[in-house]
Amino acid sequence: MWRTVVKVGLVVVLLAACGCSVGMALSGKQDPNLSVVRSGASRGEIELQLGAPISVIEEGKDRCRCLYEYDMGNSPSAGRAIAHGAMDVLTLGIWEAVGTPIEGFKGDKRRLQIVYGPDNKVVDVVASAPPPAPVKAEAVSGDSKQ
Repeated sequence: MWRTVVKVGLVVVLLAACGCSVGMALSGKQDPNLSVVRSGASRGEIELQLGAPISVIEEGKDRCRCLYEYDMGNSPSAGRAIAHGAMDVLTLGIWEAVGTPIEGFKGDKRRLQIVYGPDNKVVDVVASAPPPAPVKAEAVSGDSKQ
């Protein structure tokens, strides 16, 4: 009786674990077309590729500086999804312990500052530092000795 319950439970766990890396490989985001980022391009063209800015700073009444954040290197891939699915089947789901972190760290975030003139045309483009990595909080000791 218990062996049957354990076997069924194991099958349920394996089936539930399968597919995360496959789904992540299929749900990536296309790289933006950065060839539209050039002097004289309209704000609409830029935002069609990079999305809405994460910050806007007005520099007087005739200029504004926009900061865009976008992903590179995380395009959806049917080939990667098929490979992850095959490895899931061959390893009975154990591959998920490897495949999911691989997909989770795929690609990187980049930032770009663009300065627009009064007609919402690009005046200047400045590559910006990547976003800061998450900082882990360290435990603070209550009894600090000096």
